[in-house]
Amino acid sequence: MNGLYALKPWYADRLSGLRRALAARQVSPDTLTAAGVVCAAGAAAALAWLPAPPAALPVALLLAARLAFANLDGALARDTGRTTRRGALLNELSDRVADLLVIAGFLPLAPLWLVAAAAFAATLPSWVSLAGAAAGAPRRNGGPVGKTERCLLAVVAAASGWAVPVLAVVAAGSAVTAVVRGVWVWRALGQPDTAVAMEKPVVPVPVPVPVAEPPVPATTRRRPSPSPTPILNSPPPKPDRGLPLDPGEVSGGITHTRPQSPADRGTQLRGTR
Repeated sequence: MNGLYALKPWYADRLSGLRRALAARQVSPDTLTAAGVVCAAGAAAALAWLPAPPAALPVALLLAARLAFANLDGALARDTGRTTRRGALLNELSDRVADLLVIAGFLPLAPLWLVAAAAFAATLPSWVSLAGAAAGAPRRNGGPVGKTERCLLAVVAAASGWAVPVLAVVAAGSAVTAVVRGVWVWRALGQPDTAVAMEKPVVPVPVPVPVAEPPVPATTRRRPSPSPTPILNSPPPKPDRGLPLDPGEVSGGITHTRPQSPADRGTQLRGTR
């Protein structure tokens, strides 16, 4: 039951030329969002202050522009690569404000309690859709009494002056739309693919990789140095000058000396007394 929302692709195709012109002039999508709210406020003022038949034309034109801006801001953001999370938040808030402004135009024409009930009910379908999208279900739009139908009913009230019956239809139809969307979202969340999409991604736990210790270098073994090779015909070693020497024995012209031992030194000293 998409209602008039089924005409959105056709309506968006009619606006494609205007969307390209806005993109060429680098118009901000936020500007279009604000323009939609201004158009809704203008339609509410025309509904409240103009008499019944003449009010229909300005209300219809302003609400048509309000729907056009609501379609263009998101499409322009996608075409120009300027989609942001802040822009999505601003788009949703502006839609709710515009809906409430249009309902506020009935304040001079209907009892306050009925205007308040219609305003509350008009926001319910959007809250249900947003709650379902936050839970992981696809965004649900459309009727039987959605945003487009509420704008059409406001034009009917401006043309006929039947403010009270129109508000009653808005309140009851919006409540039914909220129930229809709620049932659809509930079923969508029960589907296996939706349940899988809702599961939190498993974050792999990093496993510590053991670091290999550097190999211990083997102890370098030093080879014993070879004993020096005796050299033939080498001169005799010099006597050690640290010990007193005895007179050598002369034999064959060669004097042989030897170091004195402590016993020899004692004998010599005793002999000299």
